[in-house]
Amino acid sequence: MLFHSSLRKELARSFGATLVVLVTIVMTMMLIRTLGQASQGSVNPSEVSLVMGYTMLGHLPTVLTMSLFIATVGTLSRLYLDSEMVIWLSSGKGLRAFLSPVLRFAWPMLLTVALLVLLVWPWSNSQISELRERFERRGDLERVSPGLFQESSSGQRVFFIDKDSVENKQGKNVFISSTDHGRQAMTSAKAARIETVNDERFLMLERGQLVEQTVGEADFKVSEFKVYGTRIGQDVKVSANAPPKAVDTLRLIQYPSLAHQGELAWRLGMVLAAFNLLVAGLAVTSANPRVGRGGNLALALFIFIIYYNFINLGQSWISAGQVQLTHYLLLLHGGMLGMSVLWLTARHNNWHWRQILGLARKPQRRA
Repeated sequence: MLFHSSLRKELARSFGATLVVLVTIVMTMMLIRTLGQASQGSVNPSEVSLVMGYTMLGHLPTVLTMSLFIATVGTLSRLYLDSEMVIWLSSGKGLRAFLSPVLRFAWPMLLTVALLVLLVWPWSNSQISELRERFERRGDLERVSPGLFQESSSGQRVFFIDKDSVENKQGKNVFISSTDHGRQAMTSAKAARIETVNDERFLMLERGQLVEQTVGEADFKVSEFKVYGTRIGQDVKVSANAPPKAVDTLRLIQYPSLAHQGELAWRLGMVLAAFNLLVAGLAVTSANPRVGRGGNLALALFIFIIYYNFINLGQSWISAGQVQLTHYLLLLHGGMLGMSVLWLTARHNNWHWRQILGLARKPQRRA
């Protein structure tokens, strides 16, 4: 059918162009954010590409939903501006008739959004958490970079090394500041090397000086040494409890704690929002050829931002026990769907708000 095929082709072109632009913007933002985390020591610099890829997978449902919404609004706006909408409406195609081809085009993307939110989202977050935990569990020596002051895993030591060898087994001009049991110690050495004794690693300092002082006292002790060894390399203990966003959907249903219910509401909300925004896009789109379609796109972005923020707020409200899961889903997503359907029906039947409220003037009869 010409009506369905032409509309789906137009939607496909608009959706493809919008998706490319949004993916480029999001990837750039994720790259900047991940590089910032790597510079702060939260992410392994050698795993930046992996973290960015997993993060992009997690944000892909939002990108697909927004691309569908913008493509729908943009396509219908162009039909209004080029007077093609007048032709279709004159041929007997009401505005509600556009819902069928839009859904036939969008159902693969809607299914993809559901799979990404319910399955891929927790998997990608668990992978990111695993990468960060593995990076946090690294030993003290792995944290040290030449020319930088670096804190140890326990937070009780600060290391500095001027130069190291290719194998990271030896270093020159080493400085260590440590605090343990109310005593502060500052150690400096000309050189250092790593030795393994009874499956434990020791940092052997050569030709250096040790300054010790009790916290709160003015006296200090200065010692010089030729060789001084200190044990290093203890791993960090990381909590085994996974965050709710890294828990699979089935487990969220089986263990319905407040935090799990909040996360489940967010995932179900993203799936429902993808469908509701399609209906809303059909309802709100109208264009004046003399004005352009910038107003439609601005209104579409405003609706998307408000709707998405309420989804995030609902997650925090449910996690805090302020709102129940079923009430939240019915009120927000059911209300959004009902309002969109009512708006679409009113525009399909050319209802005016005066007619809906019964305030329209009745035609006067002539005598």
